[in-house]
Formats: sequence, C-alpha cells, structure tokens
Amino acid sequence: MAEKKGTMTDRERIEALLKREKPDRVPIWPFAYAGFATVYAGASIAEAYNKPEVALAAQRKTAQDFGWAFVPMLGYAAYGGWELGGEIKWPSGDFAQAPTVARFPVETPDDVMNLKVPDVKTAGIVPLAKQFYDLSSQERLDNEPFNVMSFGANMSFTLAGNISGPDKLCKWILKKPEAAHRLLQLANEHIIKLAEYWKELYGVEGVLPLGGEPTSANQLISPKMFAEFAMPYIKEVNEKFLELGYKHLYAHICGEHNANMEYWAQIPMGDPGIISMAQEVELATAAKYFPNDIILGNIDPAILQTGTTDEVYEATKKNVLDGMKLSQGYVFSPGCEMPPMAPIENVKAMNQAVIDHGWY
Repeated sequence: MAEKKGTMTDRERIEALLKREKPDRVPIWPFAYAGFATVYAGASIAEAYNKPEVALAAQRKTAQDFGWAFVPMLGYAAYGGWELGGEIKWPSGDFAQAPTVARFPVETPDDVMNLKVPDVKTAGIVPLAKQFYDLSSQERLDNEPFNVMSFGANMSFTLAGNISGPDKLCKWILKKPEAAHRLLQLANEHIIKLAEYWKELYGVEGVLPLGGEPTSANQLISPKMFAEFAMPYIKEVNEKFLELGYKHLYAHICGEHNANMEYWAQIPMGDPGIISMAQEVELATAAKYFPNDIILGNIDPAILQTGTTDEVYEATKKNVLDGMKLSQGYVFSPGCEMPPMAPIENVKAMNQAVIDHGWY
C-alpha cells in the first residue's frame, strides 16, 4: 500500500490545532529531544546544552530527517541550581543524559533567607540560551511553529527544588514552611525577570514559554502540599506570562500527578495551552481537566530505549488511536524526554505508527 501523503506541513498542523482546527494528521512533536538530536547528529549530549550552534543544527536536522515539528529548545530539568548561584556538571559517560546540580545554592533555611536573585542576563545557562535563540529567531521553517522556546512557565516548585535540592525543600515544607515559601518566592522572582528579558529580546510572536514539574509529582509531595506550595506559585508566574502577551504556554506535567489534576486545572495555560502529560496520566484524564487545551502524550520513554520495534509500534498505535478521540486536539509525544540513546530503529517504528494510524 502506498504511504498516504499529507496536505499540511508540520508547522501548519500545529498552527491548525492552535486555531482549534483539525490537522490532516496527528503531528509528531517529541518532548525534549535535544540530547537525542546531538547524539543522532554525531555530537555529545553535553553539546546539546553548552554548544548553541551545534545544538541548533542537530535539532533542526533531526526534526527534518524524522518528520517532526521543530521547536528549538535549550534548557535542562535541573535549571535553577546553576542560575541561582550553585554549580552544575555537564553530562558525560554512558549513563549521564542531562546536566545535574553539583552544588546547590542553599543548604540551610538561613541561606534561603539571605539569598539574592542574581542578574538574569548573566545567570547560569541564560547567556548560552541567548546565543541559541539569537540564532533560532532568525528563521521560521515550514516545520517550525515556534522559533524560540523560553524557559520558566509552569515550573516554580521544581525550580525551587533545584535551588535547595528536592529533599531539603520537601523537609522544609514540613518543618520550616516559611523557608519553603521564601524559596518559592525567589524562584518566581527569577522566572518573572527571565520572562521579561526574553520578551525584551524576542517579543512574543513565535515564542513559546515552557516548563516542567517533576518535583511536585505525588511521588514526592501530597495533593494538599501541591495545593499550598506549588499551585499558587505556578499560577502567579503563568498569569504574568499571559499578562506580558505570550499567547500559549507549554506545560510538561511530569510524573504521577493524577491526584494533583484538580489543582492543575486552576492554572491558566493560554488560549489554548499545550499540555504534555507523563505516561502516568491517561490521555482521557488529561482531556477531562484540560478541555480547552492541546494534549501531548504520552508513551513511556523507556519503551523507546529498551523495547522491541514491535512493542514501540504497538504502544504508539494505541496512544495515537486514543489521542485522536480527544476533541480539543492531540499531538503525539513520548511522556517525557526522548531518550538520548534510543535505538534509531525504535524511533522509526514510533514514527511509522503515527504515519500509519494518525490520519483524520
């Protein structure tokens, strides 16, 4: 059977969903594929984060070769540890797949109370990100719905945990709540300054604010804690992004958040927002709580790394058929970062399942 040809570009598919229209086919937009892209392009995972020109070229090539929506991104899950005064370690070796915090900016509640938010323009990875987006903002390809993916939305609690270490933040919630609240206030102060800086540099057209929240998942905190220590701060920064004129916010709701969904539903995401769900949350559950937002999801990334091509194909097929039932719009993606060392044949099987079964 001849492969069906689309009538839309990858950019047009995403733009149709943003206008609340149905595309010709389910778009493929893997979450956080920078590490995979640099490995695929023959560079190191570290260069996905510290070599802007290499990272951008690798992401552009990978999206083109595999037929994915291309949204350039330079950021990392441990963001905040370096930016607020600590140190990070670049990934190296066979098992390190992203930067990690080597020294946290604060160790004690007194450190929190004395911490000052540094100049955002020189903080941590921000200058490297600026180099990256200075390049990416110069073009808008036919597979590129956004050409700048700014960091900061939807991630107040995780950023706070990256400043202190998640273990300390969770302990302070119980024993020193005033320190936990102060840390979250500092996280938001940094995020808002960053949002204003990116707007000053790139405006809001073609810019998509992004953030992920693994640290506030129910593996670490209770729904009651989420309601008090996560939701109000995430809501505050998201409202600020929208007040600044950003139209759509991208939230990666990472990990087990089923018991938090009623609180996530109270956080503004734009018109529409873009909601990337971890594999722990069913697509139908996400659609229930985000009826007006585009849902991305959400096969288990581990299948891409360790499964057979048949297992990848079948998991993707099921996800696509479930996702196409969502009335508000659906984009296919793994439920978290595309594994940097995923076998190419597995990635091709994932793509093929969408191409075989994703037509409207």
